[in-house]
Amino acid sequence: MPSEVLITLAVIALLIFSMFAVVLSRYRKCPSDKIMVIYGKVGNDKNGESMSSKCIHGGAAFVWPVIQDYQYLDLTPISINVDLTNALSRQNIRIDVPSRFTVGISTEPGIMQNAAERLLGLRLSEIQELAKDIIFGQLRLVIATMEIEEINTDRDKFLEAVSHNVESELKKIGLRLINVNVTDITDESGYIEALGKEAAARAINDAKISVAEKNRDGSIGQANAQKDERISVASANATAINGENEAKAAIAQSDATRREREAEAARRAVAAENVAKAKALEESYVAQKRAEETRAERELATQKADVIVKAEIEKQRIEIEAEAEAEMIRRKAKGEADAIYAKMEAQARGMQEILTKQASGFAQIVAAAGGSSEDAVQLILADKMEELVKTQVEAVKDIKIDKVTVWDSGSKEGGKTSTANFISGLMGSVPPLSETFKMAGMKVPKMLGTDLSDDADDKSDNRQK
Repeated sequence: MPSEVLITLAVIALLIFSMFAVVLSRYRKCPSDKIMVIYGKVGNDKNGESMSSKCIHGGAAFVWPVIQDYQYLDLTPISINVDLTNALSRQNIRIDVPSRFTVGISTEPGIMQNAAERLLGLRLSEIQELAKDIIFGQLRLVIATMEIEEINTDRDKFLEAVSHNVESELKKIGLRLINVNVTDITDESGYIEALGKEAAARAINDAKISVAEKNRDGSIGQANAQKDERISVASANATAINGENEAKAAIAQSDATRREREAEAARRAVAAENVAKAKALEESYVAQKRAEETRAERELATQKADVIVKAEIEKQRIEIEAEAEAEMIRRKAKGEADAIYAKMEAQARGMQEILTKQASGFAQIVAAAGGSSEDAVQLILADKMEELVKTQVEAVKDIKIDKVTVWDSGSKEGGKTSTANFISGLMGSVPPLSETFKMAGMKVPKMLGTDLSDDADDKSDNRQK
């Protein structure tokens, strides 16, 4: 049972899908260059009558299967050559009318229905032949109702009549006339050519008559003109004399007036020219003055700028150099002063250190001498004695005597020979130790002996006391 239900549902679904596919396949769209004609059972028109077909231009429609079908009518224009020959005109003159007609299927509702009824299923060539036959018949009909003069001269009337008759007949089969072009009209009898020659001869004769009439009118006019000329000349001569006199007077007056006006105009022109020149010179002088003043101001400004700028630059340069030199001197002086100060401070510290050490050492010597300063001095001198004696000896050490010649007679003075006296005197030039002490403001210590001169001085001092 379930399998039968599934089969049934599948069949129903297949049928529905098939119906939907058929519906989609029968929905047709009509291109813009075609007319879709649906035929079969298409319904009734407005009057309730059954319709044979339904025409659609543009859009789309559903075509029922089985009961309806469709075809397309092409809207492409059809060009037809209609070379009409031996067409009989109203004057029973046969003419040739070569022409070209352009037709196409109409899109008007009623005419479109005619095309669906009479052209559906026909090939393009068949439609072309059908239209050509209609055009031939209507063209012959129009020519038969018109004279050759109307056809040849009033071409617009001829084309209008052809278009009206042809289009009215083409609408019956669903076509419409797009364009008519008649190239040339000729006839076998040469009537149209004769008409042309007649018109040309008429024009020539009219021209000749016009020329003759004009010549006649010219001769008559010339004679009348000569007569009028003689009369006019005589009258004019008489009038001319009076006129000449009056004209001369008028000319003289006019010349006087003209000369006066010319003189006045010349005077005004010269005055205006002089005024314009003076004004131009004045404006030129003013402009030149302004230019000179401007130039002078510019040159003065330039000179001031040059002098002031150069002076200012030189001043700033001198100030900068002076400041730099002063700064260098200040720094140099400060450096030298700092150096001297440092040197003197170092020397002072050294001297202070030396004196401090000497004072400390002297205090220790005094303490070693039992607190007696004299004993301490004697200890110091005793310590420096060797150096003092060495210094005295050094005084004559560097005396350079290249050669000493001594003349010694052998005589003795004070128990010494001359050579001995010379040597003694040379050694006596060395300052005695006591003199050295005196120069130092001190006395020879008693442990080194006494100076005889000191003894003499002491004795004199005692006697004075």
